[in-house]
Amino acid sequence: MKYFVKEIYYTLQGEGAKSGRPAVFCRFTGCNLWSGREQDRASAICQFCDTQFVGTDGPGGGVFRSALELAGAVAAKWPESWNANKMVVCTGGEPLLQLDEAVIEALHDEGFEVAVETNGTKIPPPGIDWISVSPKANAECILRAGDELKLVFPQPGGEPTKYENLDFDHFFLQPMDGLSREQNTQLAAQYCLKHPQWELSIQTHKLIGLP
Repeated sequence: MKYFVKEIYYTLQGEGAKSGRPAVFCRFTGCNLWSGREQDRASAICQFCDTQFVGTDGPGGGVFRSALELAGAVAAKWPESWNANKMVVCTGGEPLLQLDEAVIEALHDEGFEVAVETNGTKIPPPGIDWISVSPKANAECILRAGDELKLVFPQPGGEPTKYENLDFDHFFLQPMDGLSREQNTQLAAQYCLKHPQWELSIQTHKLIGLP
């Protein structure tokens, strides 16, 4: 099987419960909620995505002809000086369109803890160590359990009450980016204060200038 990857890079996780932890990000191409083309945004199921996931031309990106080849490319991004606490974040787009058991096994063999960031519309293969779900208001969230639920806020039709009874260890509100980010941050903070089940997740990598 071939795997199509936009980019692979080493950075700090900027969001959620793992925020601040060094990780290799493996961004798969493609999404089932938006084509990634601006001309299709207005008609997309998810219209607020701020991620470039089209093509394989990003840093470290490419078409990988096997799970072993992809895992090797991920491992090459990790510092040679430290062979512990290794984490890879499989993201997209929607990574579960491509991420399979073979890739997960190959990444484990390279010593990585495997995390996934998904929109919750696909059931993941077994073996993933950390599941982060970011549901979208206009798409059915069928993945109803995991490690963290990270809800972009506010979303009309995707209010936190819609997800608060799902089986997750952490519940985060993440202010929607864009021109209203400061206002959305205040709204999210106030909601968390009134509803302590929810925690605030800030995109710290953007604040400090990391990818």
